Amino acid sequence: MKLRRALSVSAATAALLPLAVAAAPASQAAPAADIPTCYDLDTAYGQYHNNTFVGRSFGIPKSIALGTQWTTYTATLTNASAKELKSFALSAKLGSYVYNEGERDLSPYGDLQYWDTSQSAWKTLRQAGGNAGGTVPGPKTLKPRESVHVQLRFRVREDLPLDQTYDAFTGLVGTFVDRYRDMDCTANDGAGGSFSPRKG
Repeated sequence: MKLRRALSVSAATAALLPLAVAAAPASQAAPAADIPTCYDLDTAYGQYHNNTFVGRSFGIPKSIALGTQWTTYTATLTNASAKELKSFALSAKLGSYVYNEGERDLSPYGDLQYWDTSQSAWKTLRQAGGNAGGTVPGPKTLKPRESVHVQLRFRVREDLPLDQTYDAFTGLVGTFVDRYRDMDCTANDGAGGSFSPRKG
């Protein structure tokens, strides 16, 4: 599944449901890597549909100025299905889509943090390769109509070259183990938004 779909913002209009704030140990990782994705098992060209989450995000502007100022936003994922989600995991990402050879990803030039409610502090998300993003602490399961609510903030440094157009995004992604074609598989969806970087 393309990340654009994972970070799409749901248009559902259901009222906000009670929140389960992300505050679990950071050691919780995504489901085992050897489990295939439900989209990989989908050999019928789109037969698998993930309508599990209602995703909302608030506070991502259409453009941001490069520099040291943070942009704070909130993201909420609600389990809109009738089943309890198992092996539930959260992650967040900041980056840009690369469409052509020679284009660069914005992610190494950015910083992404989440608010750790247990320590009342911002925690930085950085992947081993240098990209902005990573695992966000959260519950291991998500019951029907239960929500997770995460506060995030990001910035893009002034050394980002503006010699190309960036289709940039940031958002929260929820991953869980589903059952499809009599097999366990992973599925995900998210809440986020797109923005354009500009000189301050």
